[in-house]
Amino acid sequence: MQSKSDAQLLRDYAERGLEAAFAEIVRRHTNLVYSAALRLVTSPDSAPEIAQNVFVGLARGAQTLSAQLPAEASLAGWLCRSTRNQALKLWRDDSRRHSRERQAMELLDPISETAPDWASLRPVLDEAMAELTESDYDALVLRFFNNQDLKEVGRALGVSDDTAQKRVARALDKLRENLTRRGVATTGAALSLAISANAVSVAPAGLAATISAAAALAGTTLATTVTATAIKTIAMTTLQKPVITAALAAAVGTGIYEARKASNLRAKVQTLQQQQSPLDNRIQQLTRERDDTTRQLAALRDDNERLNRNTGDLLRLRAEVARLQKRPESVALSPPAQEVLDTSDPNWKPNWIVLRPFDLSQFPDSTTNITSATAKDVGTATPAALLQTWMWAQLSGDTAGILKTWDFPEGTTEEQKLERVKEAQRDEDNIRQNPQSISRPAESRVRDLFALKNDYYLAFIEQKQPNTGTYVSYQIFRRVGDEWKVSFGKSKQ
Repeated sequence: MQSKSDAQLLRDYAERGLEAAFAEIVRRHTNLVYSAALRLVTSPDSAPEIAQNVFVGLARGAQTLSAQLPAEASLAGWLCRSTRNQALKLWRDDSRRHSRERQAMELLDPISETAPDWASLRPVLDEAMAELTESDYDALVLRFFNNQDLKEVGRALGVSDDTAQKRVARALDKLRENLTRRGVATTGAALSLAISANAVSVAPAGLAATISAAAALAGTTLATTVTATAIKTIAMTTLQKPVITAALAAAVGTGIYEARKASNLRAKVQTLQQQQSPLDNRIQQLTRERDDTTRQLAALRDDNERLNRNTGDLLRLRAEVARLQKRPESVALSPPAQEVLDTSDPNWKPNWIVLRPFDLSQFPDSTTNITSATAKDVGTATPAALLQTWMWAQLSGDTAGILKTWDFPEGTTEEQKLERVKEAQRDEDNIRQNPQSISRPAESRVRDLFALKNDYYLAFIEQKQPNTGTYVSYQIFRRVGDEWKVSFGKSKQ
């Protein structure tokens, strides 16, 4: 926080709701604002109220103001101008009441004091400052009121050190001329020393914490009874003035009764101020709880979004890939699949991670369970149709059907194709002659396809055996135009 500029801290508070950033702004400038308010009002009791109103106004206008400030800008000048505006507003609101107070106190003799040089400078300093341009005003506030060196002034104003020095000197000379017109004659050096030595006073203890809490409540919506009570307590400085004024008005006519009533009011004010400290702690606790709840809600929202992005198919495929990775020995590729993938190397293992899943949902019959008893010729337009036609051709011994479902390597002669068909038919005869030793699947279906290259696909075929249950076999399918084929033999991938 300490390394960030005022503009960056205000932007953090406006855009991200970081109350610690606003608290740092209050900590940096409380003395500056309080001192400016103290110069502008005659009653020290009014200075904390003005300072509080200035920072509350900053919190309420944080979004608009942060968008207008450069990245390295300081708020010191803006805060001093806002302090003067608040003091003038307070003066206008209290002018009639002050008039009545003066009439009530006509019998009291004013206490005359021998005013030092600062006493004659203080009443007219801010009025003379107000006649300066905004850039000159900010330069003087940063250099003499905020006690920053020329390098820091230049960085805050967005200019070089030399330019900052010239701007400060020019502004100081203009301020001296404005003071001369008001009867305060001085030199530039003496004026700079007087301002640096007297312009900034230490704010009362606890004022920064009170202002931070009030500004946080003004900038956020904490709809709780404790918060409402805290706001009323923080605003007590505003309530004190009309109450005490009424007591003074009554004192003119009631004498001793007024004194007793004023004493009771002071006791009540002290009691309320003592109650304010635990309320401040409670506000901080509620703020921390709100921040924790906000972070938890954001984490839950992120988890929900991640879960929504995971579809059922993706979860199923990931589970299958994980199972195959853990048990590579359970993957048994058929000899034709080994030929296409060229797995003659005994150390070869399929890299399941790089396989690309094929979306079977585009074919309405992709989830069809095909039984051996009902398999028939349904063409080869889809992977599921190919599987059923292939099963039908093998079971029936239909040579044309077998040739229709098979994809032979380029250069295979017709004699070689027929010899391969006869071999398959002999295998089928062995199954029929040895039903006990060789078990035929009762049901089959294409469960998954993984794209290889050149329109070749690794097909996962789920088969249900009558006695041994369900297992998965693997076969190479190939897409040839609008048809699907069972691939045999080597193929360059």
